[in-house]
Amino acid sequence: MAYNLLKGKNGIIFGALNDMSIAWKVAEKAHEEGAKISLTNTATALRLGDLQQLGDKLGAPVIAADATSVEDLERVFKESMDFFGGKIDFILHSIGMSLNVRKKNPYDDLNYEYMNKTIDISAISFHKILQTARKLDAINDWGSVLALSYVAAQRTFYGYNEMADVKAMLESIARSFGYIYGRDKKIRVNTISQSPTLTTAGSGVKGINDLLDFSERMSPLGNATAEDCANYCVVMFSDLSKKVTMQNLMHDGGFSSVGMSWRAMQIYSKSLDDIEKEIKEVID
Repeated sequence: MAYNLLKGKNGIIFGALNDMSIAWKVAEKAHEEGAKISLTNTATALRLGDLQQLGDKLGAPVIAADATSVEDLERVFKESMDFFGGKIDFILHSIGMSLNVRKKNPYDDLNYEYMNKTIDISAISFHKILQTARKLDAINDWGSVLALSYVAAQRTFYGYNEMADVKAMLESIARSFGYIYGRDKKIRVNTISQSPTLTTAGSGVKGINDLLDFSERMSPLGNATAEDCANYCVVMFSDLSKKVTMQNLMHDGGFSSVGMSWRAMQIYSKSLDDIEKEIKEVID
């Protein structure tokens, strides 16, 4: 059911790859709610993914661009504004990549060249998007900019690696730029800390299926899906959230507020019982 929450608004979606992507779901939902959008990802992602199909479906231009390149970002904004016939009302940053994670390098044995690329792609790109938009005066007053984060920015999660550091930086950029953009143009900048989600990128995180199961058991409402996240993004893009800025918004079914859930405790207790039983059998 659509509510026309974004009727008359224009937005850019960074980072959709295929129908497993949260950004893909956000683009579909934004279009359903009345927005005109443009889509962008790297040229390599366009070759490997299905973004052109989404563009054709939504009547949205698909712009090949490297979000770490200011020159490319300037082109994305200018081509998008030409297509819209005006400025932009919302932006989604859904960009993240770690070569160290892909190469299974542990946190205490990182390749620093890879780490620098991870920081540039996954965090500094957000600053570059905001700075480029500001210099071009590309966003309408009371616009909304979102980036997708994860609770590992505040807590240690085995296997999430340097992406935890990157997400912490991403959230800091939202606060710092949110102050400047809010003060001068009433534009709000937030991050959404989403439940672990089985996207193409997320599937590269070590033990992702176990993590999904653990967070599902810990969360009183269960994991938030990509579709749930898309709905939340639409609300944050809409005028219903005009006074929310510089926040890291937890969207995780309550996971981040739970120390130990009943369901998780049942599994933990059973596991201990099984171990004690095995030990007893060996001793006997």
